Amino acid sequence: MPYRRLPNTNQARLRSLQQAVNMGDYVDLYDLAFSYKNWEDAKTMLVRYERALFESKQCSDNQFKTSKQLQETAKMTRLYVSHFIQVLNMCVQRNEIKAEYKELYGLDPSNFTVPDINTDDGLIEWGRRIIDGEQKRLAKGGTPIYNPAIAKVRVHYDIFVEGYNNQKILQNNTSRSIENVAEINKEVDKLILNIWDEVEKKFEDLSPQEKLKRCKEYGLIYYYRKGEVVPDEADQ
Repeated sequence: MPYRRLPNTNQARLRSLQQAVNMGDYVDLYDLAFSYKNWEDAKTMLVRYERALFESKQCSDNQFKTSKQLQETAKMTRLYVSHFIQVLNMCVQRNEIKAEYKELYGLDPSNFTVPDINTDDGLIEWGRRIIDGEQKRLAKGGTPIYNPAIAKVRVHYDIFVEGYNNQKILQNNTSRSIENVAEINKEVDKLILNIWDEVEKKFEDLSPQEKLKRCKEYGLIYYYRKGEVVPDEADQ
């Protein structure tokens, strides 16, 4: 005989609730194979569950959309920060800027490589150091670096940081929505289990094939074990 298995995905849970509610609309409530209370609970739960799934998908979609935008913003900001550091190093090498002034930017005076800004956190850290360092050097009477000017670097940096912080908020929203769905799933699973138990109890005196057929009408899901013969639908 096939064995019953509760839905294990959100969409499968949703379909099971929808089927239970639909059967209550289709069948006279006196002939319904599960209790009226569970039918009412299923209707309420369906609305709540659909809303939770919609909100979770919306949060996920928003996060994905802004993530792609952030990647483009980060790429441009990384280019400007890297270019500024390279120009600073060249100015030092040409003796246009004193080597010790690199310390204002958090840079090693003897190291002429660009720091690691491949990660978002690294970009935020070094972007801020470069902007602050240039302000400190100018305050000492230094000549501004051009191409790129620090004002141009700051514009791209600020846009990136704003997008980064917004992305973190969206990530938190997505995490909360996923956790909310997971909590509701516990209630949904319990309700579906109660309904399915009642349905099977209702049809327990029928022949195995007739019972299987009637239960499937209520959305119950059955699986055949390996090697079991699956009867034709016409015979059920």
